[in-house]
Amino acid sequence: MPDENSIIQLEEVFKIFGPQPRGRAFDLAKSGVHKNEVQKQSGHVVGLSDVSFSVQKGEIFVVMGLSGSGKSTAIRTVNKLHDVTHGQVLVDGVDVQQLEGKELQAFRREKMGMVFQHFALFPHRNVIDNVAYGLKVQKVDKNEREAAALNALRLVGLEPYADNATSELSGGMQQRVGLARALASDPDILLMDEAFSALDPLIRRQMQDELMTIQGEVQKTILFITHDLNEALRIGDRVCIMKDGVVVQIGTPEEILTQPATGYVAEFVQDVDQGRVIKVEEIMVPPDPLQIDADFDEVVSALAAVSEKLVVDSSGKFAGLVTRSDVERVATQGVPTLASALRTDVPIAAPSQTLNELYADAGKGLPIACCNEDGQLVGRMDPTAVLEELGRVEALADAFDREVYM
Repeated sequence: MPDENSIIQLEEVFKIFGPQPRGRAFDLAKSGVHKNEVQKQSGHVVGLSDVSFSVQKGEIFVVMGLSGSGKSTAIRTVNKLHDVTHGQVLVDGVDVQQLEGKELQAFRREKMGMVFQHFALFPHRNVIDNVAYGLKVQKVDKNEREAAALNALRLVGLEPYADNATSELSGGMQQRVGLARALASDPDILLMDEAFSALDPLIRRQMQDELMTIQGEVQKTILFITHDLNEALRIGDRVCIMKDGVVVQIGTPEEILTQPATGYVAEFVQDVDQGRVIKVEEIMVPPDPLQIDADFDEVVSALAAVSEKLVVDSSGKFAGLVTRSDVERVATQGVPTLASALRTDVPIAAPSQTLNELYADAGKGLPIACCNEDGQLVGRMDPTAVLEELGRVEALADAFDREVYM
C-alpha cells in the first residue's frame, strides 16, 4: 500500500541480474536463499532481495553498505536506471517502473536531480554553463536559467566562480558544481550516489557540512548512498544499512548506534566515534530537582540519601546546585536557606548536544544540567554517564554471536 507520508517508497523489491531473472533465481531469492547460494544454483546475481523502505519528504535518508550490498542498485531503481524483477517503486505516488521513453525522461528531469561520485562536468563549458545545462535542455529562457544557476552556485558558495573554467577548480569545488547543477532545476528529490567518496577526508567533511547547511535552506528530499558509516550517521536523518542485497536495519543515527539489530551492525558501530552521534537527550535522566523556595528542613531531608540536588525556580528554570556539604556549612549560619547554599558553577547542556561536546564539562565532576532553549530544566546527566554510555556502545558487539553474521 502506498504511504501517503512518503515521497519515495520501495515495496518488496527484487532485482536479479541474468538472462532469466524471473525464473529459478527469483524463486530461490524469494524463499530467502542467500545471494551466494542463488548464484551457485542458478548463475544469476541477486542485487536486491525483498527490499522495502520509504523516504519522507524533506529528510536525508542514507542507504549504507559495503560493496555488493545493493545500495547503489536500490537508488538506480528510483530513477529506473534499473528495471526491477519484482516489487514496486513509487516516487510521489508515481510507479516509476511503468514509465517509458519521453515520459520517463521528463520525470527524471523535472522530479529529481542526480549527483554521482564522478563529477561528469563538461570541460569545454564554464561553471555557470555546466550548472545551467539541464535547464538549457529543458529549453528554459537563457536569462531565467542563468538566474537559477547563479542561485544554485550561491547555495554551494561558488557564485564568484561562475565564469571560471571547471579545470581551474579543485576536486571539492568541482563536486560543488555538480551539486549546484542538481539544485538548479529546483527538483523535489536529490539522488546522491557516493557523491563525496572521491574527495579527500577533509574536503569530504566540508562537503557534508555544506550539504547539511544547504538542506537547512532548501529542504529537499535526499536519498544518499555511501559505504561510510561515519558519513551515514553524520548526515542522515535516518539510515538504512544493507548487506548482500537485504535491508539489515533502518533507524535514526542514535538508534543504529545504541540499538544495533544484529552483530553485523554492532561490529560496524564499534569503529564509529560514538561521541559525535549520541545526544544528551539519549542518556539524560529525570532531574528530580528541589524548588528554590523549599523549606530548609525539606532540603536537609532530601540530601540525606543523595550528595547533591539540582534546583529550579518557580517557573521550572534551572537555578543551580545544592550539595550536602554546602547545606551542612550554612546550617550554622543564622537563618539558613537553600538560596544561601546554592552554587551556580554547574555545566549546562542542551538535549540536542552530542557527548563529544561535553567531555570537558564531564571532567569537572559535577552533574550536567540539561535545559531546553527557554532555560527550563528537563533532565540531568551525571559526569560518569558520558563514559559509561560510550563503553556500553563499544561492548554491544560482544553480545552477538559472530556466527550469526560471519
